[in-house]
Amino acid sequence: MNVEELVTFTKLCELKNFTKTAEALTMSQPTVSLHLKNLEQEFQSQLIQRSSKQVSVTPTGELLLERAKQIQQLIAQTKSDILACHDAVQGELKIGASFTIGEYILPMILGDICMEYPQLNLDVTIGNTEEIVKQVKHLQVDIGLIEGTTNEKELLLMPFMEDELVIIVSPTHALAHKKDVQMSDLQNEVWLSRELGSGTRENLQHFLRTHAIKTRAIVTISSNQGVKEAVMNNVGISLISRYTVMRDVKFGDVVIVPVAERFTRVLSYVYSPVMKNIRSVSSFIELVEEKL
Repeated sequence: MNVEELVTFTKLCELKNFTKTAEALTMSQPTVSLHLKNLEQEFQSQLIQRSSKQVSVTPTGELLLERAKQIQQLIAQTKSDILACHDAVQGELKIGASFTIGEYILPMILGDICMEYPQLNLDVTIGNTEEIVKQVKHLQVDIGLIEGTTNEKELLLMPFMEDELVIIVSPTHALAHKKDVQMSDLQNEVWLSRELGSGTRENLQHFLRTHAIKTRAIVTISSNQGVKEAVMNNVGISLISRYTVMRDVKFGDVVIVPVAERFTRVLSYVYSPVMKNIRSVSSFIELVEEKL
């Protein structure tokens, strides 16, 4: 058994296809089959169940998959620790970020990260909060930045900044011209919401429940830009991060409704305990806390 065989096995479990695995790892399909055969002989167990239609992972295969990921992370950590001895943060850092953070907050400090660690390559993946937590859990990204919290107890979760949520309307909406908006003024409106799994959607649902606001309808759109465009076209109103609308407010495309109460949420980073001591991850966390 060698590390390359474990890498092949991990990719095969992810893609569940021999041809795609070979292409992803730039090797021949027979090599993929050989690596699997060697592992099955080593552990004297069938790791992959093959049929004409699909590839599935056996229970013993699932066990090896979990250990293989841990072994690969330990190797990566060892490399990072050795680099740390030379006082350098190098290699690749895979960052997962929810839409609001990835599109509007993280870009504000990417330049600082690149200047601080010029030998560190960054790979940023953007998805909703639920998707990013899942990628962190499966070690597909090294660290995730999310809106809100997670129920995944095996992951580490720490807040890094506060985010203000604001109610936005079209400049032609009746609420755009009111100077003192009450909760009663928000009743029976069409509300624009992000998709299931989004932290912003959870915040909106909590806001509506807490203030007993009845909606005329809810329109779901799976991007912040889509929500803003719908508001601009007076489809409805929305609760959204102030960071996402700063430019739109400046140019008069949307209006922030002046309500007396301030609505905030906590943005957090989440990562697996196996990533805790990896130099690139800890350095990234230090910089995020310093800049934000």
